[in-house]
Amino acid sequence: MRWWRAVGLLSGTSMDGIDVVAADLRLDGETIELRPLGEGTLDYPADLREELLSALPPGDLDAEAFCRLDTLVGQSFADAARLGVHLADGEADFVASLGQTLYHWVEGGHALGTLQIGQPAWIAEATGLPVIADFRARDVAAEGHGAPLAGVLDALWLADDGAQGKPGPGAQVALNIGGIANITVVGGREPLAYDTGPGNALIDLAAQQRTGRAQDTDGALAASGSVRHDLLATLLDDGYYRLPAPKSTGKEHFNSSYLDRVLAGLRDPIGDGDLLATLTELTARTIADACRAEDASRVVVAGGGVHNPVLLAALRRHLDVPVLVSDDLGMPADSKEALLTALLGFLTWSGLPGNTPGTTGAAGPRVLGSITPGATGLRLPEPATTPPRRLIMRSAATN
Repeated sequence: MRWWRAVGLLSGTSMDGIDVVAADLRLDGETIELRPLGEGTLDYPADLREELLSALPPGDLDAEAFCRLDTLVGQSFADAARLGVHLADGEADFVASLGQTLYHWVEGGHALGTLQIGQPAWIAEATGLPVIADFRARDVAAEGHGAPLAGVLDALWLADDGAQGKPGPGAQVALNIGGIANITVVGGREPLAYDTGPGNALIDLAAQQRTGRAQDTDGALAASGSVRHDLLATLLDDGYYRLPAPKSTGKEHFNSSYLDRVLAGLRDPIGDGDLLATLTELTARTIADACRAEDASRVVVAGGGVHNPVLLAALRRHLDVPVLVSDDLGMPADSKEALLTALLGFLTWSGLPGNTPGTTGAAGPRVLGSITPGATGLRLPEPATTPPRRLIMRSAATN
């Protein structure tokens, strides 16, 4: 079977920039082999990031501003795609883009719509390559949440017990801590994935409001403070945590208005360190509660949160099972979501479903995304007939 070369692009809920990977993928029987070739990050221009953050609820966004953002983000993704092609040694078969989520419409525990911006035509024009984008919408149309799509990668990657060194019986939990934290449960009673609640979203927001810095680097502010248990109790009382899975959330819920409203209810003012310590504890507690509810035997962490030692220490304190970083098992924590994007593109390219219905809640498997042709038209391979059951990471030197 031949290798296909993909460029994967996405920007997460932190909205700080675009993660880029180049990777080779192929399907050999029931096994997908994934060979990372390189990774990088392209920061958003400061003014564009400010516009994106201002567009989030409770901000207003008119048609003109929406058109501007969709275009400017698309052009930034085009620049990132050029970097991806460079990482691919100048040759790629397609680009996969998860875009920038601007809004995720959820009411009554049901996802009704989702909006990712970053017009793929700019990427196709810049690279001459076909672009696969807008992956979430089809899953939502099929009554799913459109998130977290990481379930398809995690279920395949952690499926092979021997290759991944699974520690005995029980469920494994793959955890991603981005702006929103999400888990995938592998080997449990049923396929399951969902957003547990805020990951870095409220932590980053508080750091920006109190210090002008985009994040609490190394958890330094949180380490300087103590948990305010009255605030923590109010935060934990949010109804989202009691919703059954599958479920999804985002900054349309956990945003500045939310934080301002909660802080306004405090009887005594709260210092910077105590606020960051409490929000970090909230993230750790809600993740740990979800992992315990799924009878996790091991938790494997990826995403920006792995760089916050205070958060990881709190998570380990609340869990009595091993908590590993995905790099320990051969999956780069910083680029895992971009590799997920490349995988989603490869599945669509191969005519295979890119959702795991048990994790998103969709009515059934669906081939995801829309394809924008490249400079030479569109020639897709023959659709694969065997659904994959496992994913194996290969080194760049592997033939």
